[in-house]
Amino acid sequence: MQLPETLAGWLSLLEARHGQAIQLGLDRIRQVRDALNLPQTCPVFTVGGTNGKGSTCALLESVLLAAGYRVGLYTSPHLLRYNERVRIAGHEVDDQVLVEAFAEVERARGETPLTYFEHGTLAAWVAFCRAGLEAIILEVGLGGRLDAVNVFEPDCAIVTSVALDHMEFLGNDREAIGFEKAGIFRAGKPAICSDPLPPASLLAHAEAIGARLLVSGRDFGFAGDQQQWAFWLAGGARRGGLAYPALRGTNQLLNASAVMAACELVRDILPVPMQAIRQGFMLVDLPGRFQVLPGRPSVILDVAHNPQAAGVLNENLASMGFFPETWAVIGMLADKDVPGVIRLLRDRVDHWLVATLPGPRGLSAGRLAGILREAGVSVDISEFGSPNAAYQAARDRAAEGDRIVVFGSFLTVADVLAAAGTSK
Repeated sequence: MQLPETLAGWLSLLEARHGQAIQLGLDRIRQVRDALNLPQTCPVFTVGGTNGKGSTCALLESVLLAAGYRVGLYTSPHLLRYNERVRIAGHEVDDQVLVEAFAEVERARGETPLTYFEHGTLAAWVAFCRAGLEAIILEVGLGGRLDAVNVFEPDCAIVTSVALDHMEFLGNDREAIGFEKAGIFRAGKPAICSDPLPPASLLAHAEAIGARLLVSGRDFGFAGDQQQWAFWLAGGARRGGLAYPALRGTNQLLNASAVMAACELVRDILPVPMQAIRQGFMLVDLPGRFQVLPGRPSVILDVAHNPQAAGVLNENLASMGFFPETWAVIGMLADKDVPGVIRLLRDRVDHWLVATLPGPRGLSAGRLAGILREAGVSVDISEFGSPNAAYQAARDRAAEGDRIVVFGSFLTVADVLAAAGTSK
């Protein structure tokens, strides 16, 4: 078979090749990993959780870069470009790096089938192994125990939060989901949980395998006022006078304190000075996580797509001060808890602009509007064929002092972010 010569060609091939986008299990990817024969040569951090994974990865990457390390970061999904998923030394890799990595995985896999995500995960690993890295950060795609990144051995594993999402794959309650997410922990290795109320299953699994588990609020934590905050580690370090991370949102101290705990636990193999932590937190950037665009009216982009994330978004909106009216641009996938998300933000919004999302999982604007009404929304609801169309309508209708909040899915934010990048 003639292998594609462009990134677009590879992505089209991988999308067409495997009919099932999500197929949990490690046997296939482990076989191809072994065939690649690219051993780990530097410390690996694996980050899982329902919400907060992307922010935690971004904070950790920024801190390690500020400490002078050459860092690889693998995340998903992307917003605008596939290259966002694979970063080396703080920059997205170029197309040719990915083309060569996809081809190397293709040659190694033989007759072993791989999903789009599995092939991409191994390609990222190939790129990292060719780049002379000093640290690697891997974000779990879904769950943990059976996710593709779990074929690599973490020196430190972080679970950010445990909430109800992807229940068709992970189980119907927090206990089942917590067990799946705890699957990234390793015997004798540092394990961090930044969820202050972790399921008993997560705690039990960590104890059963002998992981060195630290839980937020029990073994480490934070305190602060409006100007600064402090980190504490039970029986260990206390760091005060910290500036708030550049990422906006009331929950970012949970993520930042988990990163600080991780740095404390791996300092023997990857020392990070306090100045690098301060600098890393100040310089961190992550699109789509309570991202406020410049100008008026205020525009907030947030990929919140489950009730836990919607609750955090609601708190963040409440902390912003007074706006005469709030305009919500929302598009969601059908397999999400749409009523749960709407209930948490219902009283925060004055106008709903609902958008159809593409693909078989995307909800139509009509169905989404119906769910809003079923959830008791009685204010203005308008329907649009795309998030960008809804966003442009919001821009036209909102007054200068109002705010527009775009949320519900990565797809929703991506469509608006692409438009916002080319228009005022």
